Amino acid sequence: MHMDVVELRDFYSTSLGLAAENSISMTLSALWGKSAGEHLLGLGYPVPWLDRFSGECERAICFMPAGQGASHWPAPKETATALTYDDEFPLRDSSIDRVLMVHFLEHAENANDCLAEAWRVLSPGGVLMIVAPNRRGVWSRFENTPFGTGKPYSKGQLNRLLRDNQFTPEQWSDALHFAPSKRELSLRFRSKMEYVGRRFWPVFGGTIIVTATKRLYQGIPATARARRRVAVPVLVPQGSSRANRT
Repeated sequence: MHMDVVELRDFYSTSLGLAAENSISMTLSALWGKSAGEHLLGLGYPVPWLDRFSGECERAICFMPAGQGASHWPAPKETATALTYDDEFPLRDSSIDRVLMVHFLEHAENANDCLAEAWRVLSPGGVLMIVAPNRRGVWSRFENTPFGTGKPYSKGQLNRLLRDNQFTPEQWSDALHFAPSKRELSLRFRSKMEYVGRRFWPVFGGTIIVTATKRLYQGIPATARARRRVAVPVLVPQGSSRANRT
């Protein structure tokens, strides 16, 4: 179940949300590398990190899933956000250099379809970065944060999922080693807990963070989807055909 975009925005404006943002940002900074001239796509609710890391990119856009809702980004500029399905992106093949997924994969209806679509839009050698809740961590067990909703993953599950969808995992890391508590005392010692956790029990971090590259060999044969979504205007009455009238 998706968390509403308003709830996500409100969480990241709290002291606990800002602490979580900083913890994940520290890890992403170590993995990000150079992004000058890149086309960046954020999926889910990556807004706090797009604000930090999109400065060098030639272009950055954000797709938010329909079940979550969308908010304006970047403020105060013209919006670069669109509301999309989580497995259908309105982009050309190989048009993106880097994809950042945050609060996305754990809510996907079909994770394989989402990764297949990310593979399609990534350029040859493009980079996929995923921030996902860790099923071993404390954060996935409490619903007072966005990391306690959706399906958490283990490192082994993410590794298999990426390889099955033609991605090669390159770097693994973690974040959120402090308790998901809003109490002032807990937040005061979060830096020390983060340091100790990264050093002594990284497998129990609240999130798993992985970077993977698009694999160009062993291509996936094209198959027709069993079903396609059809958008129907809400206020248009659906009357019966003349043939059925008597």
